[in-house]
Amino acid sequence: MDRWKDKVAIVTGASSGIGQSIAQALIKNGLKVVGLARRLEKMEEWKNEMKNEKGKFFPIQCDLTNEEDILKAFDWIKKELGGVNILVNNAGTSSIGMIIESSTESYKKIIDLNVIAPAICIRESVKIMRDNKTAGHIININSTKGKSTEKSTVFCNMYCPSKFALKAMTEVIEQELQHVESTIKITSVHPGLVKTDLVLKNVLERFPYVDVEDISEGVIYALSTPPHVQVKDVTITPVPGRLRQK
Repeated sequence: MDRWKDKVAIVTGASSGIGQSIAQALIKNGLKVVGLARRLEKMEEWKNEMKNEKGKFFPIQCDLTNEEDILKAFDWIKKELGGVNILVNNAGTSSIGMIIESSTESYKKIIDLNVIAPAICIRESVKIMRDNKTAGHIININSTKGKSTEKSTVFCNMYCPSKFALKAMTEVIEQELQHVESTIKITSVHPGLVKTDLVLKNVLERFPYVDVEDISEGVIYALSTPPHVQVKDVTITPVPGRLRQK
């Protein structure tokens, strides 16, 4: 990770959970991390915990379903920090219910945050990286439900389709980067069930899970590879049958 010291990383959905863990891991490795999330107060809370670490944290309030908010954040990053080296698309949402019984509004909410927002962030990051001739790295936090619909997907609504779309988008952008002869890397991270504030306690009692730190360690692994190595896909799941909470 030494080559990323003092470089700039953007992490979406950095106010809590996986995004917070990834942002903190990057700060500990000496990066300047810009957190984009709606809950500015949550980011400000944990920012103080990182004041003695090697890197710095810059929280920006941003509604990632609002393109104007995203573009303003990127303008600030270009002006104040000079560019971006790493983008971690982590922000996402889900909805309980069946597609055949849900509203159009619920469809759009999921697609806007899980698909459109990452596309905008990637587009803006790649523009800056190419202008600065930066060998950057894009990481999309996906889900095992973006690879298979075999388990527990009946009530996941548009979450699974959105994550399949994110997987396809990652693969297409990899081809696009190759087409324009860019050395920017792109990686998909597919977590299984992760213990976060959003997961109900009874779910954690019934199913094996991993911790947010397990996901951030996977991200650090992908970033730690040498310039000639691209980790295309990291899948992180709990050991089957290993319950951890009674």
